[in-house]
Amino acid sequence: MTNTGSMHNDGELVRRVADGDKAAIRLLFHRHHARIFRFVARMTRSESVADDVANDVFLELWRQAGKFEGRSEVSTWLLGIARFKALSALRKRTEDELDDERAENVADASDDPETMAMKESKSVRIRRLVDMLPTEHRVVIDLAYYHGRSVAEIGEVLAIPVATVKTRMFYARKKLGEALQAAGQDRGWP
Repeated sequence: MTNTGSMHNDGELVRRVADGDKAAIRLLFHRHHARIFRFVARMTRSESVADDVANDVFLELWRQAGKFEGRSEVSTWLLGIARFKALSALRKRTEDELDDERAENVADASDDPETMAMKESKSVRIRRLVDMLPTEHRVVIDLAYYHGRSVAEIGEVLAIPVATVKTRMFYARKKLGEALQAAGQDRGWP
């Protein structure tokens, strides 16, 4: 479709969505859904999460269309919504994984003392290894995995750019993985 008239301009379509025009949201969905889906799939490495988030983006568009101020392109605005929702989904997934890890470490009445010690010692060893990281790496790991903060929130808390948070996270995870491997344990994350 070409942008030959204001009727086909994304900004105008958002204004029409704000007025309750379902055809306008369908057109925006067809124009932007695939890009949003691919963006979120790359970010989350999960097509099912990407599908849910992409659909949530358009639900959010329906709710928030009246607040769009046109300071950015509609596609940029939608990707910003997608990024926020993807980070929330990733944070929830991390929390769920941490809950699973905690559940694994709960003492089972049928566990013998040796098994209980092995479960406890893995989490203690991981925490000790985290504590041995340089401060800049330890802090990002702590905020992400023990406090459930997103990359953006970590950047805000530490007053550093998101790219710096990601770099620190990369090196921290790499060092932890190497230390765990040297200790004869699997990393415990993908």
